[in-house]
Amino acid sequence: MSGGGTRRWGFGGGRAESLRADAQAAKDAAAAAFYELDTAQRDLRISIETITAVDNSPPARRAAADFAAFGERIDANSQDYISVVDAHDLDREGIDAGAASRALQDLNRVKGQLEQTRADLRRFAESIGGLLEQAEGQLAQVAPAVERGRQALLAATRGLDEVRAAGLKADGLAERLAKLGPELTLLNQGAGQHGVRPTIQRAERVQREAEAIAEEARRLPERAAELDRRLASLRTRAQALANRAQKVDPVLSELRRRFSAACWQDLQRVPQQAVEASRQAEAKLADAQRARNEQRWADATALLSSARAVLSTADDGVGAADERLRRLNEVSFSQEKETERVRFAIRDAQRLAMAGRSTPDARHAGPLDSSVVRLERALEMLEAGGRHPDYWRFLVELDAIKETVASVVQDIRSSRGQVG
Repeated sequence: MSGGGTRRWGFGGGRAESLRADAQAAKDAAAAAFYELDTAQRDLRISIETITAVDNSPPARRAAADFAAFGERIDANSQDYISVVDAHDLDREGIDAGAASRALQDLNRVKGQLEQTRADLRRFAESIGGLLEQAEGQLAQVAPAVERGRQALLAATRGLDEVRAAGLKADGLAERLAKLGPELTLLNQGAGQHGVRPTIQRAERVQREAEAIAEEARRLPERAAELDRRLASLRTRAQALANRAQKVDPVLSELRRRFSAACWQDLQRVPQQAVEASRQAEAKLADAQRARNEQRWADATALLSSARAVLSTADDGVGAADERLRRLNEVSFSQEKETERVRFAIRDAQRLAMAGRSTPDARHAGPLDSSVVRLERALEMLEAGGRHPDYWRFLVELDAIKETVASVVQDIRSSRGQVG
């Protein structure tokens, strides 16, 4: 023979070649199905990892379990596919029709399994679409949240630098900022290692704390200036108290000279208490100044508050002596003015109690009637004192009566829905 190529001889050679070609096509189709399934599995694995990184709900856990079951099925399909491919050598010389037919059947079978698993996997992917969408939405929040936390830390660091440049130490704020360093490390490690929700929560916590540090740093110069103003003001107040304390003795002398002992005995220690309070306040202010110089802001603030409380108590005592003398002078000259104030208050309350009623409420009538009796008794007691009446006891009783009347008035207005 001359020219042309060679060809296989033998009975059925044409049919075998046809079956070999069909089997080769089935092999190619099975390979394509194998790779498509592998690609779909890898894509879906990313989706499942996205869901489980964000969501630990029963549906999410069920989706992960279902995907794991798919993994076992895919592994079995893949193993079957590889075994079939290895079992049939379609490139072998002299392959007969029976071997080619068996190869074709086996390859079509595994191709069908792979395609069926791929279709089932696609339906499963569609079923978890809602979970994936929610998870991706939360993942989208991670990067902005982390960036906000970083920017807040940067702003806090810059704020502290500015404060230190102004001569303020801010050691407490620096310690708080240093504690956020490990948190930033965890944020940088990412949600893949620590989970989406914990990462977002950590970023928000870092942001809040860093912003608080930055705000306190910004206000620190103002806080220092305010402490300085308070120190100066309280020093002036302490000096004024010392001066006022010196004027209490003449007031007490006049009280002793003109009124009975019951009117002034409780004021005997006011001058001494005022002097002691002034000294205590001065000592606390000195301690506050040292704390301010050492930039122990909380200690300085606490000491200033304590000094103010001491001065306020002493001021009340000194003022009480002056007020006592004024009121005693007034009532000793004429009791009518003070008495009429109380009578007017009682009558006004009685008119209010009767407004819109034929008889007053017993809850209101009783205290008001009692107030009238108490006023008359107070006047009788004053007259019974002769040349040295206890004016102070009289005034205290009148004050108590006015408080009772005011309480009744308030109760009446409250019960009627009135204001004031």
